[in-house]
Amino acid sequence: MRPPVVRRRVRSVALVAALATSTLVASGLPAAAAPATADGLSLIQTRTSLLGTHEWFQQTYKGLPVVNGWYAKHLDRSGRVSSVTDARKQVPSNVTTSATVPAAQAAQTAQAAATKFARAVNKTGGRTDATQTAVSTKLGVIGGAGSRLVWQVTSRGAGGSIETLVDATTKQTLKVSPLSDNYDAIGQVFDPNPVVALENESLTDQDDADYPAIQKAYKFKLLTDLTDPTHLVGKWAKIVNTDAVSSKTHLFNFKRNQPGFEQVSAYYAVTVAQRYIRSLGLTDVNAEPQDLLTDGIPDDNSFYDPSTDQITTGTGGVDDAEDLEVVQHEYGHAVQDDQVPGFGASEEAGAIGEGFGDYLAGTLSLPNGKGFDPACLMDWDSTSYTDAPHCIRRLDTKKTTDDKTGEVHDDGEIWSSAALWEINRTLGRQKADKLIIQSQFYYAPDTSFAAAANNVVATARALYGQQTAAKIRPFFVKRKILT
Repeated sequence: MRPPVVRRRVRSVALVAALATSTLVASGLPAAAAPATADGLSLIQTRTSLLGTHEWFQQTYKGLPVVNGWYAKHLDRSGRVSSVTDARKQVPSNVTTSATVPAAQAAQTAQAAATKFARAVNKTGGRTDATQTAVSTKLGVIGGAGSRLVWQVTSRGAGGSIETLVDATTKQTLKVSPLSDNYDAIGQVFDPNPVVALENESLTDQDDADYPAIQKAYKFKLLTDLTDPTHLVGKWAKIVNTDAVSSKTHLFNFKRNQPGFEQVSAYYAVTVAQRYIRSLGLTDVNAEPQDLLTDGIPDDNSFYDPSTDQITTGTGGVDDAEDLEVVQHEYGHAVQDDQVPGFGASEEAGAIGEGFGDYLAGTLSLPNGKGFDPACLMDWDSTSYTDAPHCIRRLDTKKTTDDKTGEVHDDGEIWSSAALWEINRTLGRQKADKLIIQSQFYYAPDTSFAAAANNVVATARALYGQQTAAKIRPFFVKRKILT
């Protein structure tokens, strides 16, 4: 059972409204809808999400873009404006739009400034060539205090892209900003684990040995979304070990008998999970760096702690973080705790949490699982305490509510098999995953099986229509969750 906790970032509606109002007032412009004419705003992007449409505009001044001057209009599914984001800047009417510094000179100035900036980063980033080359030079206007005409120069090099603002009348370098704030690296992992990768149920831990039979299970993977030039710290995952590994060459090449291997595996597991969730259109679900402490306890156990928002993995038997499904199960708890503060405040809610964690690990393993017993979970970690075929739990049991034991992991199989896996097999992986994760926004912290099932059916109706809702409801009836 995970105790209820109030997330730090939860804000009241009144506070959110106050913040929005203060932002609009601070811009010096009225908090009004976008002007009906195109003068001063240029539509640059329209996106459709699960709940509506989002229109983004570039602020302009006499036809030139205003640097960081934006306006966004958010419409619900009926076409009504639900909110606006106003970041327009004040620009005095006497700001010139005629440059006295030629574009070529501005580009040369910007290249020098950007290369100097990149070389400073290169001292810790491990890149060998910091030279930047200008690829785009265009006029723009800085708004607010110190409004002026500038050249916006984009340059590129081995370390990514850099934008440099050069005063279009004095050739002074005003600002140098990296556009590529993420690093990519290469790391070695098991995906999802050696038993599945090699289709070999005879593999064992052998006291963390790096033995010959396991060698072909290693795979080099791209570690994306890193925000630190040397450490495993990124947009969606953050290794917090005191002995955190680092690499100046962006290569994290460790074997399972080295502590760095579990750190790479955990970072990769969580980043893959978050990127997949975002690919479903769900871009505000635990959208933050998830703290990860690998090899943090000597027990054969791992857990998510909502009071610290941290996942900790153990070293008993197989080191847990070696099995991506273990990490991704725990990430399922972090996801639900982000969607519903204090989730798991009843036995059935706790069982739903365990069931969803199992399901998330299972569905994430499908692309690389080779079809090898996909309903079997944590095949590698469980070699230390189960007979072959090694599964900590399964996603295809026939359990009903008549089989409840009061133990959340056991009862989680009722939920994962009924509400989730059958939906996945029927609707298809991505369609099912979008439905299941979206439905969790409507759970109560102490939700029951029946209430959560009704949320899933209602969400299916809202997303896909009555026919789909009618198709999945019988799964809950079969498991005696609904009547």
